[in-house]
Formats: sequence, structure tokens, C-alpha cells
Amino acid sequence: MRTTPRGARWLVPLVLLFVWLGIGGALGPFAGKLGDVATNDQAAFLPQSAESTKVLKARKAFDQSETLPAIVVWTTDGQRITEAQQKAATRAVAGLAGNAGVVGSPSPALISGDAEAMQAVVQLKPDLGDDLSTVLDQVAHAAKRVPGATAQIAGPAASQADLSHAFSGIDGLLLGVALGAVLLILLLVYRSVLLPFMIILGAVFALGLACAIVYALAARDVVRVDGQVQGILSILVIGAATDYALLLAARFREELAVHGDRAAAAAEAVRRSFGAITASAGTVALGLLALLASDLTNNRALGPVGAIGIVCAVLSTVTFLPAVLALLGRAAYWPSLPKAADATVEGHSVWRRVAATVNRRPRRVWLLTALVLAVFAALSPSLSARGVPLDEIFVHDAPSVSAQESLGKHFAGGSGNPAVIITDADRAGQVAAAARSAEGVASVGAVSASGRPGAGEPLVVDGRVRIDVTLNAAADSDAAKKTVERLRGNVHAVPGADALVGGYTAQQYDAQQTAAEDRILIIPIVLGIILLILVLLLRSVLVPVLLVATVALNFLATLGVSTLVFEHLLGFSGTDASVPLYGFVFLVALGVDYNIFLMSRVREEALVHGPRQGVLRGLTTTGGVITSAGVVLAATFAALMVIPLAFLVQIAFIVAFGVLLDTLVVRSLLVPALMIDIGPRAWWPSSLSRTKAEASGLDATATPRPVA
Repeated sequence: MRTTPRGARWLVPLVLLFVWLGIGGALGPFAGKLGDVATNDQAAFLPQSAESTKVLKARKAFDQSETLPAIVVWTTDGQRITEAQQKAATRAVAGLAGNAGVVGSPSPALISGDAEAMQAVVQLKPDLGDDLSTVLDQVAHAAKRVPGATAQIAGPAASQADLSHAFSGIDGLLLGVALGAVLLILLLVYRSVLLPFMIILGAVFALGLACAIVYALAARDVVRVDGQVQGILSILVIGAATDYALLLAARFREELAVHGDRAAAAAEAVRRSFGAITASAGTVALGLLALLASDLTNNRALGPVGAIGIVCAVLSTVTFLPAVLALLGRAAYWPSLPKAADATVEGHSVWRRVAATVNRRPRRVWLLTALVLAVFAALSPSLSARGVPLDEIFVHDAPSVSAQESLGKHFAGGSGNPAVIITDADRAGQVAAAARSAEGVASVGAVSASGRPGAGEPLVVDGRVRIDVTLNAAADSDAAKKTVERLRGNVHAVPGADALVGGYTAQQYDAQQTAAEDRILIIPIVLGIILLILVLLLRSVLVPVLLVATVALNFLATLGVSTLVFEHLLGFSGTDASVPLYGFVFLVALGVDYNIFLMSRVREEALVHGPRQGVLRGLTTTGGVITSAGVVLAATFAALMVIPLAFLVQIAFIVAFGVLLDTLVVRSLLVPALMIDIGPRAWWPSSLSRTKAEASGLDATATPRPVA
């Protein structure tokens, strides 16, 4: 006898709906507040154990205060600098002393060797934040007072200001582009009005919750956030929440056609899709947490922040969306209302034909697709991860880049941004001589009490001195990094000196080396995590190994294609040192998602219809929803291209292209063909491995019905 009132069955969906509406209203604004706790100071993201990091800490004892240098450069279009212009330039920057944000007295204007340019260094406070652009505007205004000369600002301060400008408006612009792309695709694919908006709303709620949690943790210095992490978090949550929602909504549609009762259909949809969704989310979250093993702070920062976003995406998918679907029922799909006989996803006839093709010649299909992927994968070693030079960091022209180019034409490339040596005072002379002997060094000078190199007796602090080394090459160039290698070799060879080499170029070199070491360490960890999750989910050994191998092949093929695109179409001479690792974590973890969606359904069908029919039915049943999810995720990551930074453009292309390649080729052709060709043995040691193979004459393209 029923003891619970009929209306009580709607209580849980209503409560969940109001809870999420409250979360959205209260926490949604935090999606636009992460910038308040974000830092784009790249010095905060250095390798913790690197030599350059030790120098950064040691040099603070030699600085009256920590500073951020802005280099003012004046050029005259080929005319010789006059004495009057030099005096005017010196007076102009000297007048900045005492201004808010300026530390100490700027250096006097120095004329270049060709007498066609001048430079002066203005030291700024490193923690100006949003006021940095204002202070640089004051510097630029003062510098323009020199008649007959064009003034520009280069150096770390100018680069940091341009970087902050590139991330300005990231919250609204990036989120708007991503959500707009997702909404358009959903409307076109599902031809429904309410469902796309409900999916988008759930994703926005998940993002608001994730941003609120990250904001609270970042404000307490538990996690660190910069513009890159902030942008990736938004894209990751929107993309993952939409993918998981599509899987659940498709399953709800099937169950609704069978049960008719919307509350029961929602509960059954959650039950049947929960394993696949949580396993998929687990691969991504744990893959991101593997970044905690990195020695680069920004890599470690992305790990927990991204994992928090994935957890929030899953939480929204399995609570908010089922509640909405239970309340709306068939109306969620209006005007394309599902009928009782419609138990499958859109695009079913297309996937029946794909399944028939795979079924006829499975070995030919997987050999051909594997060969094509292998050809592209062979190009992957040629992808350069030595870092992006300064003139390529920004996709569009940036003032700091053009200023640095002007500086490099008339002064040593490393002017204003020297390599820094910290060494024992009694070996300073020998270390300085060793530094001068290194190829690529322009000048060497010990820092005096005045704070300038070579301007008096060296300043000795705790028995140590600081020596500044100006390099011939631009501080961000490969040539400068090679000079730092030679410089370290020379000064390390001085007995008893305990010399350390740091500075901007050394930091870039150390970050590059650390990124390479991270790849060697983290990639096996991520693969091991994914393999373990697949073994537990599918209760097989060989199938997980095959899935991991195919996804890894897809990643290498994507890198091969990226090599061609970056060099020949986008004009990049290399990638940021962290790009291959980020691309691997995102692409492999997210790529496994689609294989999890496919193979969990294949296993479910195989338990009833046998392994071969299980593959074909799983492919036809999930083909439409997984392809839609792949297109949505690719479009979401492609939205990162609106931020004019090479790093994010490269990540966006690798993930977007790789997801499409995985969805349309690996998951649709390679994996099903391999499973059919290997047969039941692929499921060892599961009981499915002992199932007799179906006769090839069975109707492999029959419309599958959902398993009750």
C-alpha cells in the first residue's frame, strides 16, 4: 500500500532546482571576480628548485627594494642623438623620482654605440597590479618631452602590462564566446529550445560554484590563479558540464520512451549514466591532479583548480539537470518531442551505416585509420617546445614587443635585463673573468652600493656579491639561453666561488628544462591513472590497454598536425614549454571520456547481445550524442583563441583538433574495428571473453533498443 503522497515524488527535484537557483544567484558573480585574486607576475611561477629561483631569493639582499624595471628607449629615425636630447631625456626621467610607483632615481639616459638611440631604466614597484598601466603612462608621458625622438617602453614592466591587457575582460569575453558557441551547436543539433538553455544554465551554475570555491581558496593562498588558469577553468567547466549533460539527456530520452514516467526516467537515466560520467570525470580530475608532481608553480596551480571545476561540473550534471528533466519531461525537447518508439539518439541512420562499414571489414578499417594516425604521429618529434620568443608571445602587435625590437637594434640584446650572478666576494674577480670569457657576453659589472653595476666598489652582503652580465642576444631568445648555459659552465668551474646564475633568461631556460622533466614524470602517471580507472570500470585488462594506446596515438598525431599548422599557417617558431604537457593532460583525459561513454555502453549491450553486437549497438546508440559532445568541447576550447596569447592559441588548437580527431576517427572507426577484429578475447578476464562469437550473418545494423 502506498504510504507516500504522490506529490512527494516531485519534492526532491523541486528542492534540487531551488538549491541550484540559490547557488547561481549567490555564487554566479564569482565567475567575474577571479581576476581580483589572480596574479600575472610570471616570477611567481618559477621552478622551486631551479638555480634561477635561488638567485631570485638571494638577490633580494642586494636590492634596497624589489623592483620591476621599465626600459625607456628613444630613437631618431637614423639621426644622431644630440647632447641636448640626451640632457632632455635624463631630465625627463629624473623628474619621475618620487612619483607613486617609481622606486629610487631613474638611471641617466645612455647613448647607443651608433648614436641613433638612447635608453634609461626606471625601476617600478613590483606589486602595482592594475595601477601598472597608469604608472607606465606617466613614464611614457615624461619620455615624450624629448624633442626629435620617439619614445617607447620595453622591459619586464612593459611586458607584464601587455600581458595584463591581454587578459583584461577575460571573464566576459571568453565566457560569452564559449557559451554562444555551445548554445548555437546545441540548437542546431537537437532542434530544441528548452534543452540547450537548461544545459547551458547547468554549466553556468557549475562554473559559478567552482569559481566561488577557487576564489575562497586563492584569497587564503591555498591555490594560486593567473590569467591562463582562470581562462582554462572557464572553458574546462563549460565543456565538461555540457558533455556530461548531453550524455545524461540522451539517456533520459531513451528511458522516457521506455518508461513514459518522467520522474522514473530521470532516476533511471542517472543510474545508468552515473558510472560513465563519474569515471570520465575521474580521469580528467585525477589527470589534472597529477600536475601537482610538477616543479612549475603554474602547473601545480592548474591541477587542483581544474579538478575543482570538474567536480562541480559532475555535481551539476547529476543533480540540477535530472531535476529539470523530471519536472519538464517531454517538454524539455520541444518542439522535437520524443515519441514512445524513439529510443535512440539523433543521427541514428548515419551511425547504422558507420557500424555496417566497420562490421564488414574491421581489420581493413583499423589498419587504415591506424596507419594515417601513425603518419601524422611521426611528425610529432619535430614540434619545438623551447619556448615562445617575446615577439611571438602576443598574437597581435604589442607595444612592449616593438619597443624591445627598437632596443635590440641599437643596444646589446640583453640591455636592461641582465643575467645575474651571485657569488662569494673573495672569488668575485675570478667569476667576473670567467663570465667575460663566455661567448655571447657583452659586458660584466659587479653591483655597487648605488645599485648600478661597475659604478664603484662592489656591494658585499653576507660575504656575497652580485654581478650583472649583459648578453649580446635578446633576453628571451634561444641564443641568450645558450649563453646562459655557457655562462653557468664557466662560473661553476671557479673553485670555492659557489656561483649561481639567474635573471630573466635563466628563468626561461630553467622553466623550459623543468617542463621537459615534468613531461617525463607526469605523462606515465596520467596514463597509469587512466588505465586503472578503465580496468575498474570495464572489468577487463586488454580493452583498457587498447583504449589508452589509441588515445595516446591520437595525441601524437595531433602534435604532428599541430607542427605543420603552427609553423606554416600560424607562423609560430615554437611552442611554450608547457604546451605539450597541457595538451597531453587535456587531450588524453578528455579523449578517454568518449571511449568511456562508448565502451561502457558497449559492455552493457554485450551482456545482453554478445560482444560483437554489443560493439555495433553501442556505436549506433552513442554515435550521435558523443559526436555532438565532441563538437561542443572542440568549440568550447577553440574559444580560448579570443585571448591574443600564443600559449592559449596553441592549447586551443591542440585540444580542439585532437578532440575532433578522437571523436570522428578513433572512437568511431579505430576502437570499434579493433574490438570486432579481436573478438571476445578483448574482454579478458571478464566473462564476456568466454562468450562465443556471433555469426557474421547477424543483422549488425539493426536498430538497438535500450536495455531495461
